[in-house]
Amino acid sequence: MNRNRVIVVTGASRGIGRAIAVALSEPGVEMIVNYNSSPKAAGETAQAVEARGATPHLLQLNVADADSVKEAFQEIVKTRGRIDVLVNNAGITRDNLLALMKPEDWDEVLNTNLRGAFLCSQAVFKPMMRQRYGRIINVTSVVGIIGNSGQCNYAAAKAGIIGLTRSLARELVSRNVTVNAVAPGFVETDMTSKLPQSARDILLGQIPAGRYGTPEDVAAAVQFLASDGAAYITGQVIHVNGGMFMG
Repeated sequence: MNRNRVIVVTGASRGIGRAIAVALSEPGVEMIVNYNSSPKAAGETAQAVEARGATPHLLQLNVADADSVKEAFQEIVKTRGRIDVLVNNAGITRDNLLALMKPEDWDEVLNTNLRGAFLCSQAVFKPMMRQRYGRIINVTSVVGIIGNSGQCNYAAAKAGIIGLTRSLARELVSRNVTVNAVAPGFVETDMTSKLPQSARDILLGQIPAGRYGTPEDVAAAVQFLASDGAAYITGQVIHVNGGMFMG
């Protein structure tokens, strides 16, 4: 593996995104730590990245903004010369029953979670094609496969990411660019900590492993897919859920 890689992780200020950025960091790596509204948390990620020997670069960016994404990625290629790995992790929730869901809550989740992955993937498409190497790894969710009450918007976005992954994999495979997805189950993050204890207990009962996942569990799967050992794997969804869903 070429250790002198340029890696972009979206939504890397905390949780799964932070764990991924740290796991992919090593000497020689230039790590682009994307965040939208949490500069302090993003700075903490940068410190953890640097502690692993990589060089962090903070990038404040709303991944749903087409012009900002295009400009930012063009600048990365111009200054760094290449982009080797893109991890589309940025995501939000706006949970509610469909009957009560506001259209803007639907739009905001789809824009960040799905449109953001589309825009960032599109931004690296030509650079990776030209360099004949690349890894695109999309973070989806078990909810995008089995659904979840109160999360029609989130589930739709995450299901869309799976379709994006498989279609884009076919478009890029001939240029040595792989596109895969990782589908976490219930993982302990700031996002999931907002759930009431009763809901958490019900979810735990559905996990054969008998524990919630950690961001590091997900990051380990991403780390493998970003490696040369995964060069013949593309268009796949790797489930990281303790047996919550098997398929």
